[in-house]
Amino acid sequence: MHPEFPQSSDIIYLNHAAVAPWPLRTARAVQQFAEQNLRQGARDYPQWLHTERALRAQLQRLVNAPSIDDIALLKNTSEALSVIAHGLSWQRGDNVVLCTQEFPSNRIVWESLLEYGVECRVVPVSARGDDPEAALLSAVDARTRLLAVSSVQYASGLRMDLQRLGDFCHAQGVLFCVDAIQSLGALPFDAQAVHADFVVADGHKWLLGPEGLALFYCRTELRPPLRLHQFGWHMIEHHDDFDRLDWAPAHSARRFECGSPNMLGAHALHASLSLIEEIGIESIATNVLKSSRLLIDMISNYNSLEVLTPTLPGRYAGIVSFRSRQVEARRIHQALMAQGVICAQRGEGVRFSPHFYTDAVQLERAVALAAAVS
Repeated sequence: MHPEFPQSSDIIYLNHAAVAPWPLRTARAVQQFAEQNLRQGARDYPQWLHTERALRAQLQRLVNAPSIDDIALLKNTSEALSVIAHGLSWQRGDNVVLCTQEFPSNRIVWESLLEYGVECRVVPVSARGDDPEAALLSAVDARTRLLAVSSVQYASGLRMDLQRLGDFCHAQGVLFCVDAIQSLGALPFDAQAVHADFVVADGHKWLLGPEGLALFYCRTELRPPLRLHQFGWHMIEHHDDFDRLDWAPAHSARRFECGSPNMLGAHALHASLSLIEEIGIESIATNVLKSSRLLIDMISNYNSLEVLTPTLPGRYAGIVSFRSRQVEARRIHQALMAQGVICAQRGEGVRFSPHFYTDAVQLERAVALAAAVS
């Protein structure tokens, strides 16, 4: 058992693609923050601001943003995507390209642009990963303004080739928006290398943080053109001068944060990211991919089970989905949950998503239990 994850002995936690358990240091950070509030209120608010700024710096390093000013802290991925979708200036006949495997958050927001005459092109993509990039890029034309994609698809676990997509978009002048919620914290990410214009990710999955706080990276030159729809004291340039009557949006990405920050969430996510930085994202990725490979091989050893996630290296990340050849996914999922295997039912299969600290013995036990009820 990893010292940062002293989980109950009666569970096997394979649900980091949904909501992750907190590390021990994160739970302690929240406890300390609560105790400080109980005893002192906001006496040390300047120190809280220091923690918040440190969090922005951690996220800057995590996605390789040019500046801390490129990082906004929003409520969730959906809010960040909405800021993009309804901040861009659209013309009738423009289109957005995405694929059929996207989580509803990364589909609904683009479909909401229909009233402005914007077409949402949802491209069929094979769950097996048969050149999904070619399928997406074939749908791009002269009226495509933006390509939206998840770095890893939430149900199938398909890992997208962001470099190929980003290079194409950069060459064609198409905006590239990456929902990185299913890879950030599990795999390395470089927004500059893949030419990402926007990167969004909530903190409660692979980043091991709480719900309610998300990263929004926006390329520097794209900040001013994004039309703002939320306003308040925190998003203006001179936000500490309460008596000043004239105002303008902040030059930094804080312009997208209309009101008071989530200080409790900031303390928690700051602690979680300190663990990720301490271990190192490369080391984490090695362990995550090793666990996924083990799951793929273990599941494949049972004739009653079928792996749904692409099995080629580079096509999977931390998610491994599978199904029974005879028993419906709902029943498999219910049986596993009843026996302490914390997982999810997504699409037509059951989804396992271990993190870097998950033990191979636990993986073997979980697969054996799945096979026993299939």
